[in-house]
Amino acid sequence: MIDLRLLREDPDRVRASQRARGEDVDLVDSLLSADERRRSSSARFDELRAEQRQLGKLIPKATGDERAALLARAGELAAAVKAADAERDEAAAEAQTLLLGIGNLVHPDVPVGGEDDFVVRETHGTIRDFAAEGFEPKDHLELGQTLGAIDTERGAKVSGSRFYYLTGVGALLELALVNAAIGQATAAGFVPMLTPALVKPRAMEGTGFLGQAAQDVYHLEKDDFYLVGTSEVPLAAYHMDEILDAGELPRRYAGFSPCFRREAGSYGKDTRGIFRVHQFDKVEMFSYVAPEDAEAELTRLLEWEKQWLTSLGLPFRVIDVASGDLGASASRKFDCEAWIPTQGKYRELTSSSNCTEFQARRLGIRMRTKDAGPRPLATLNGTLCAVPRTIVALLENHQQGDGSVRVPEVLRPYLGGRELLEPVAKPARGGR
Repeated sequence: MIDLRLLREDPDRVRASQRARGEDVDLVDSLLSADERRRSSSARFDELRAEQRQLGKLIPKATGDERAALLARAGELAAAVKAADAERDEAAAEAQTLLLGIGNLVHPDVPVGGEDDFVVRETHGTIRDFAAEGFEPKDHLELGQTLGAIDTERGAKVSGSRFYYLTGVGALLELALVNAAIGQATAAGFVPMLTPALVKPRAMEGTGFLGQAAQDVYHLEKDDFYLVGTSEVPLAAYHMDEILDAGELPRRYAGFSPCFRREAGSYGKDTRGIFRVHQFDKVEMFSYVAPEDAEAELTRLLEWEKQWLTSLGLPFRVIDVASGDLGASASRKFDCEAWIPTQGKYRELTSSSNCTEFQARRLGIRMRTKDAGPRPLATLNGTLCAVPRTIVALLENHQQGDGSVRVPEVLRPYLGGRELLEPVAKPARGGR
C-alpha cells in the first residue's frame, strides 16, 4: 500500500498516478475523508479516555452529591467512549479498505496509456528469414507433436481446455530449462527456493493479487486457500511481519513453483498450443532491498533476464510497460518479448517489476538500520523462465527444415549433450 503521509502531503501525486493507471481518481478523496474521520475520532477517543481515567482517580475520594455527580458523568463517559471507539474502528476499517484499493505510485518515467502504449527500449538478436532458408516455419504445437513433446489433446481430455502434457523430450526440455535457469540465478547470488503453491488470503492480498487481478486467481473456498499464479506471492510473504537487518540486504531468492491462472477475459486468445495455459511452471527472481537501491536492482533483474534470453539464442525486445498495463503493485515494469515466427510478432516471455515499498507495507516487512528505527523496505520481482512460453519460443526459433529443433548450447548439458531434438514416430492412439 502507499504511505498515508504521502497521500496527506501530496494528494495530487496520488491522483495523477490513479489517472495514469486508468483507475478511480475519486478514491483518493474518499480515502482522505476516511483518514480524517479516523484521526479525529481517534483524538476524540483519547480525550474521552483521559477524562475517564481522571474521573477514576476522583471518584474514590468524593462523597455525597459530588460523588453522585461524578458517577453520573462516569456513566455518560462510558457510553461516549464506547461510541467513539466504534466510530474510530469503523473509520479505520473504511480507510484501510480504500487504501488497499489504490495502486502503487506510477514511476514518473513510465509511458502513460494502455496495453499498446508501451515504449520499446532495445532490441536484441536477429530474426530468421525462413523464406531465404527455403522452408515455411511450423508452429510450436505442430513441432511439439512431431517431436513427441507436447500433447494438448489428452490434456483437454483429462483436465479441459488450456491444459497439456509435456511428454518425452518435452518433459526433458522443461527440466533442462529449469536447471539452467536456477543455475544462472544461483551463480548470480540468488538462493534457490521451492515454494508453496497454496497460500493464505493475507499472502495473496499483501502482494496485490486480490484487487484488479482477483478474477484471474483460483480460490479454494472450503479451505480458504489460494493457488498462486506466481511464486512471487510466497517469496514476498516469506518474510511477512519480520524486521530484516539492513546489513543483510539485498536478499535475493529464485523460486521454482507451479503457477495457476484462470485466464479470465482471455477467451479466444492463444487457444492453440501452450502459450496461454491454466497451469505452468516458472522460475521467478525476487529481491528485498533498501528503497534507495530499488531502481538499480530493477536494472539488475532486467540484465539477468536479457542474459538468459541471449543464452537461449532468442531474438527479443525490451519494452517499458505503459501505466494502464501495470499490475497494482508495480511502480515500473519492463517486459522482455521474444519473437514468435509463426505469429509474426513479439510476445512476452519475462518481466521485471519494481514494487517499491508497496508490498512490504501490506505484508509488514521492515528493515532496521543502525542509525534509525525500522522502516519499510522495497521488493522487486523478475520472471526468469516461464516454461511453456519459453518452449514455444525455442521450438519455433530453432526449428530446422526437416522438423528437428536445434538445442541451445546452454541446455545441452541437461539434455545428455544432444544438439538436436529430432522427430519421432507418431505413437498409436490408445483405444477404449
